[in-house]
Formats: sequence, C-alpha cells, structure tokens
Amino acid sequence: MHNIPNPGVVFPNEYGTTVFLKNVISAPNITVGDYTYYDDPVDPAAFERNNVLFNWPEFGDHLAIGKFCSIASGVKFIMGSANHRLSSASTYPFHVFGGFWAQRTPPHLSQLPFKGDTLVGNDAWLGRECVVMPGVTIGDGAIVAAYSVAARNVEPCTVVGGNPARPIKKRFSQELIDLLLRFRWWDFPPEKLADFLPVLCQENLEEVREILREMLER
Repeated sequence: MHNIPNPGVVFPNEYGTTVFLKNVISAPNITVGDYTYYDDPVDPAAFERNNVLFNWPEFGDHLAIGKFCSIASGVKFIMGSANHRLSSASTYPFHVFGGFWAQRTPPHLSQLPFKGDTLVGNDAWLGRECVVMPGVTIGDGAIVAAYSVAARNVEPCTVVGGNPARPIKKRFSQELIDLLLRFRWWDFPPEKLADFLPVLCQENLEEVREILREMLER
C-alpha cells in the first residue's frame, strides 16, 4: 500500500505555507477539486477571505476550480458583483449607500452585468499575483504567468501572460494535448495515479505521447 497524501488535510506538508484548498472553503458558490493547493507565506488558510473578492453568493455566479491545480501566492479571483452598472448614464452605485438613494434606485445587484461562472480546469498553474476576471474559463493544463490579468478564456495547455493576458505558446504539440485531455489522469484512483507519476514527470514528451497512445488504444 502506498503512503499517498491525504486530500482531506488542510496542511499537507511540513512547511505550513501550503493548504489543500478545498478544506478551507465554506462559501456555497465555490468548489475546489482534490489536491489543488494554494501557497502563501502569511495565511494560506484565509484564501476565501483574501483572494476571492466581491463574492456575494446571492448574485448567482460560481467559482469552480478543478483538481491538482497550483495556485501561487497572491492570486486573486474577481467575482461578478465587483462590476458596476454599465447600462445607464452613471455607473455610480447609489443604491448601496441606503437612505433616500436606495428608495429612488433599483436594487444594486439586479443591475450588474452578469459574466457567468469562473472556471479553472485541472492541472492549471496560476502564477504569483495573477488576477482572474469574472466569467473566465481557464482550461486544463493551462499556465497564467505571474502578475498577469486573465480577462479572456485560456485554452487548455496554453501559456498566457500580460495585461490583458495573451497566448504566449502551447505547452505541447496538439497531438499530445489531445491525448492528455482524453486521458484525464487527474481522475485516476489514488493508487493508479501513484503508479503513473513517473510518466507525468517524464521530460521525454515523445515517450509520454507513445505511452498515452498505447494506453488509450487498449
């Protein structure tokens, strides 16, 4: 029997700066997959309070993060209620200040543009201090460079960077990307995944491609 890390613990190693993120989330509109971690030298367990901004579940949008994602210190997710009304002469949020202003204006959240859910696939890497804007989808295996602003969707296994983040390169050949997306190693049972780790850490990508092709053809 392998000694496999437990996805149900908060602090998975001795450093104390890394948390398995799903275990420190309480908001009903945030879901995180197994083994996705957040690293922060100050207070990694406070991710939900410090890194998911303007999250009002009643607004109706969700943040869903897949399995085995690496989230570096300072990454921020901006939720949809951070927006202002864009369909009127003024963007000022009069309603939130109450009093007669609230009586004379529609409810604040009802007028905000709705961008939809923010989705992060599996095995994505979000670099230090990057920002993910509302409604963005980041594909499986994608990388968002440090200090970038992901304002548009990111294709699987694509490296993006800048403000706004733009594609820099594909991580692999399209054939290998397609094989990985079909293979979905992140859904393996723990024992099978443990045995498969040498392939995932293999730097000879041609060999990895051949292994995946053979396994998928069985």
